[in-house]
Amino acid sequence: MSTEPTIHLAVPKGRMETGVFNLLAAAGIDIHVGQRGYRPVLSEPGFEVKLLKPQNIVEMLAAGTRDIGFAGADWVAEQRADLVDLLDTGLDPVRIVAAAAESMLEDGALPRRRLVVASEYERLARSWIDDCDLDATFVRSYGATEVFPPEDADVIVDNTATGETLAANGLVIVADLMTSSTRLYASQAAVSEPDKKTAIDGLVLSLRSVLDARKRAMLELNVSLADLDAVIDALPAMREPTVAMLHGGAGMAVKAAVPRSDLPRLIPRLRQLGATDIAVSKLEQIVP
Repeated sequence: MSTEPTIHLAVPKGRMETGVFNLLAAAGIDIHVGQRGYRPVLSEPGFEVKLLKPQNIVEMLAAGTRDIGFAGADWVAEQRADLVDLLDTGLDPVRIVAAAAESMLEDGALPRRRLVVASEYERLARSWIDDCDLDATFVRSYGATEVFPPEDADVIVDNTATGETLAANGLVIVADLMTSSTRLYASQAAVSEPDKKTAIDGLVLSLRSVLDARKRAMLELNVSLADLDAVIDALPAMREPTVAMLHGGAGMAVKAAVPRSDLPRLIPRLRQLGATDIAVSKLEQIVP
C-alpha cells in the first residue's frame, strides 16, 4: 500500500518568519505554533515544518535533510549551494552592498591602499575584493557589521533594505554586489522523487497564485454597447475580459483582473470612455 510522502519544510526564524507565515495563510494553509515553537504544524497534511536560521536552511537543503525551505538568495549565493529555485516571493528585498565612511573616499572611490573589509558574507566579499583587484584583508563579522568602520574596518559588505542604517553610521555605498529576496528552494534530491515533486509543485502553485493576486485587482464596470469596444481596448486584462448583458439590455457588464499599478490612470481613462459604476475589489488568488 502506497503512502503519501512527507515533505520536510524549513521556514526562516526571525525577521523573515512573519512574511512567510502570512503568505502560507493567504494560500489557505493555517500555521499553528505551539509550545514547541520551533516545530509549527501546518493545516496542509504531508508537511513537517521546522524553524531554522536562514543560513542553516541553505545548509540543510544542500545536505538533503530538508526537502524545501524559504531562504534569502544572498545566503544561497554566499554558500554556493546547488539548490532548485522554485519561487521568488519578493518578500524582504535587500541589496548586498559594499559601504565605507565617506570621509575616507578619494574622489568618490576607495583609496588605493591596503584596506580591511568586514562582512558576514565571506565568499561574496572575497569575490568582490578579487573582482575589484583590491589590496585588502578580510575580517569576519557576526552581526552589527555597520559599526565596524572606521576603527575596526575600512569597508563593510552587508545587506541593506533602505540604506538608512548605513547612513546613520556615516557610511555610503560604494558598490552593489547583488539583490536578494526570500525565495522558496528545494533540494536536488526532493525534486528527483516524483511523489515529492508533485506535492511541492502543488504548494508552489498555491503560493504563486497569492503572489499573482497581490499584483492585481478585480475591476468591474458597466458600459453602453456603443462604448464597449473602446472600454475593452483600454483594459489590460490577463486574457480577455468577461462581458455580460445587463438586465433589460440596458448595457454591458465588464469584469477584468488588472494590474493594481495601472488603477490610478486606468480608472479616469475608463470614465472618459463611458464606463460607469466602476468597482474595484481585492483578489485572494489567481491561477491562470
